[in-house]
Amino acid sequence: MKNTQLTKQEKKEIKMAGEQTFSGKCFIPRADIFESNKELYLKLDMAGVKKESININFEKNTLFIEGRIKTSEYEGLQPIYTEFNVGPYARKFEIPLEYNPDKITATMANGTLNITIPKKEEAVPRKIAIS
Repeated sequence: MKNTQLTKQEKKEIKMAGEQTFSGKCFIPRADIFESNKELYLKLDMAGVKKESININFEKNTLFIEGRIKTSEYEGLQPIYTEFNVGPYARKFEIPLEYNPDKITATMANGTLNITIPKKEEAVPRKIAIS
């Protein structure tokens, strides 16, 4: 197995292709992806986004995630120092066929969106007994 070095991705502005439901800048949330024998876990950094402002859709093996920040909370404020820009988040992931899109779950806590996608039952490894 090839040993690869993972590197941290900085928050980037993206240009959305096709129709978008908001105008202005859009940012890619940083993500960590983990896999177990039974599930795929995605953790996305979406600081400032409330769970009511997140849309998650699944279509044609693609998971679409959008999150909006209420920019009105920042109106009239003059930034002194900033480490991240304020704006909507958008990201998509191609999900392998062995995962079950009907059982996707998501939670939001402390600025992190956590998504769990279980494997289909036939894709979960199992031990075969010898008789």
